[in-house]
Amino acid sequence: MTSFLILAFVLLIAGVVAVPLASRFGLGSVLGYLLAGMAISPLLGALRVDVEALQVFAEFGVVMMLFIIGLEMEPKRLWAMRGKLLGLGGGQVLLTTLAITGIALLDAQPWQTALAIGMVLALSSTAIIMQTLTEKNLLKSEGGEASFSVLLVQDVAVIPILALLPLLAMPDLYGSGAAHGGGGHGGIDLTEPMPVWLAAVSRIAAVAAVIAIGIFAIRPLFRYIAAANLRELFTAAALVVVIGIALLMSLVGLSPALGAFVAGVVLATSEYRHELESDIDPFKGLLLGLFFITVGAGIDFALASEMWGSVLFWAAIIIAAKFAVLLSVGWLYGLRRQALWLFALSLPQAGEFAFVLIAFAVGNSVFPAALADLLLLVVALTMLVTPLLFILYDKVIAHALCEGEGREADTIEEENPVIIAGRGRVGGIVDRMLQAAGYSTTVIDYDSKQLEIGRKFGFRTYFGDATRPDLLHSAGIEKAKLLVVALDEREQIDRLVKHVIQNHPQVHVTARAIDRNHVYVLWAYGCRDVIRETYDSSLRMGRSAYEALGMTRQQAMAAKDAFEDMDRKFMPEVANLYRLDIPYDENEPLMARVKELRKDWDPVLREQMDAILKREGH
Repeated sequence: MTSFLILAFVLLIAGVVAVPLASRFGLGSVLGYLLAGMAISPLLGALRVDVEALQVFAEFGVVMMLFIIGLEMEPKRLWAMRGKLLGLGGGQVLLTTLAITGIALLDAQPWQTALAIGMVLALSSTAIIMQTLTEKNLLKSEGGEASFSVLLVQDVAVIPILALLPLLAMPDLYGSGAAHGGGGHGGIDLTEPMPVWLAAVSRIAAVAAVIAIGIFAIRPLFRYIAAANLRELFTAAALVVVIGIALLMSLVGLSPALGAFVAGVVLATSEYRHELESDIDPFKGLLLGLFFITVGAGIDFALASEMWGSVLFWAAIIIAAKFAVLLSVGWLYGLRRQALWLFALSLPQAGEFAFVLIAFAVGNSVFPAALADLLLLVVALTMLVTPLLFILYDKVIAHALCEGEGREADTIEEENPVIIAGRGRVGGIVDRMLQAAGYSTTVIDYDSKQLEIGRKFGFRTYFGDATRPDLLHSAGIEKAKLLVVALDEREQIDRLVKHVIQNHPQVHVTARAIDRNHVYVLWAYGCRDVIRETYDSSLRMGRSAYEALGMTRQQAMAAKDAFEDMDRKFMPEVANLYRLDIPYDENEPLMARVKELRKDWDPVLREQMDAILKREGH
């Protein structure tokens, strides 16, 4: 018991310390977990912890993650993605296998070993990619959906890979094999002694059973559990569903993650969808964090130091080869700019299933033990590099290369008194309001797809990056009276506002702010007309809440106005204390002044609210 508590404490403290630090420096939680695992690796060795066994347990986080993703994806949406699944996913797996097989053949590997290496390394890390895409809100973007399509096909591809690997065995060269491998997940596979046709029928029947359970059994189960009115029972039932489906898939040699995803899709239209998601999510997060820690802790640094040259070389070759294939497949499929770069930089690593497949290949005399050791280190290193590729995308590609490549910026042929940067859900409404009042506008946006849709409805928008000084010059910024900054990304808003305030002080700048902290940043740049993007809708919701609690419409409007007046008086004084050189939550004078103002103004605001209620006889 004591050893278990020590292990749990070490793992939790490693994550609690490392992940906030990594996030603070913009590295993301995944890299934080990986670094935490590397840091505690010597301690886990001293405690004689079986990291591989711990990793197998933690991989269940991937199963839970795909179940939650399935809950958010209705069957009709999955059907709409069939082109991506077949084209992108199938093309990536096939071409990457061929490319890596060719590289291995050049290294004088037997064709059987080379093909096995190609199949094993063609797969990518579902855990790292899905966690990072979700964390960065990129999963539903064009590039994120393309990446997910490939991962889903890769999960299906595990089945034929497991069937093909034993056919590549070379017992005369690598021995008789230490173990048979026991299926795809190191457990019991009931289909192993069956004829091929019967095993295939069993697997199809298992998938059909999962669908039938989702349609006919799970809803009555949760209605029965809900009648007890005990939250912990509902959580237990949710875990029973996911674990039971994963077990069924494992028993027939299928991927548990794939089975969980199918079950999630079946339940996507269920009234219990949100409850299931909220119950499973904490377990998913903890297990995924534990999995990433075990990947970092599982790196054999002693062995890596002996063959570091080979490990670095092969990791670089694998990433480069997969990146080239992804870039080609994505381009042929029609991905461009940010979507293409996100797709290509998301998937070039090897995946967590490679650990299982490498052991399976050694057990079936496909790999020699020495090659397996090298491949395990290569897989771990490529996974470790992946968060850095996402940082490259965030900091460089998305804000520089993608905005300047592909389609050339439009030539702006007019000079209007109003320039609007961004024609999305904010800029589009502002543009329509101004034009309705008779003002001429020049609208600039770099989302070509959104522009084409707008043009079909008769809206004129110029393609280009509004943060570029040369494009602003061609749009007539020197003669403009007003610049409306309605871009989506915070860094672009900051860049544009700062440039115009410093170089064109005669232009009135109205800027969109993402949140309250962003208001202070823009204020520090010199912008005095800052609009919080959710502020007005929040005030309207507050007014509706007043009415729902019994206020009349007039009372609710007056109470909302009183709060807004007080908040607007509050904002400039606090904004003047903001400093760009220190974090918002470490600015002691600012935080102290906020407390003082609240202490002074809250009683005044309460008196105003009471007067409003008495005035209307509430």
